Amino acid sequence: MANFRTHITVATAGGMLLAYAGWQAQWWAPSQALLVMALTAFGGILPDIDADRSHSIRLIFNILSIPALVLGVLLLQPWLSSGQLLVACGGIYLAVRYLGGFSFSRFTVHRGIWHSLLASLLCALLTAAVSFQLLAQPPWLAWSHGGAVWLGFIVHLTLDELYSVDLEGARLKRSFGTALKLGDGRRPMSNWLMMIAILPLWPWLPPWVVLGELVAQGSLLWR
Repeated sequence: MANFRTHITVATAGGMLLAYAGWQAQWWAPSQALLVMALTAFGGILPDIDADRSHSIRLIFNILSIPALVLGVLLLQPWLSSGQLLVACGGIYLAVRYLGGFSFSRFTVHRGIWHSLLASLLCALLTAAVSFQLLAQPPWLAWSHGGAVWLGFIVHLTLDELYSVDLEGARLKRSFGTALKLGDGRRPMSNWLMMIAILPLWPWLPPWVVLGELVAQGSLLWR
């Protein structure tokens, strides 16, 4: 499989192309272009959230602790004193960084459900919902954020499949087909759980018609 450096380098390059294209098309300002690039890079390491003791899982939960802290401050500030808020934020960081990381390493299997198209859909929709509802971004920008994470995710899965092909020996490695797949064929229950996790996001998503317009504009730009 591709290593951490390859995943984040290629995903960042893809994010730069996406950010530049959107900036040229006047979809977003330069500051938003940087965010799109960062989200694509993040999506490029996100599938390895199920890899125990990897660079990716440590980096992912360090990154996730930042928006968790911001959200915690916004929600708890009216109710807590400064000292209580500091303690609460410390608890939020420890919970996300260590408890979250331990839970994923304990209950997930590498190259399982998190290396699938279904997982890429969940992460993209969750990003779009958070951007639209919690960060109050315009619908087209929220869908762009979700699309950036999805693109990085797909780059990761594709790289893993490419590295499963041994060109010199003209053979397929045992890992071939374990990344770019619809779901986890070995553990059907994980597919159902992930689909159940997607359903509550539906009412919180930006309008779907905006996504259709964004895809149509993107296809015109590609041509």
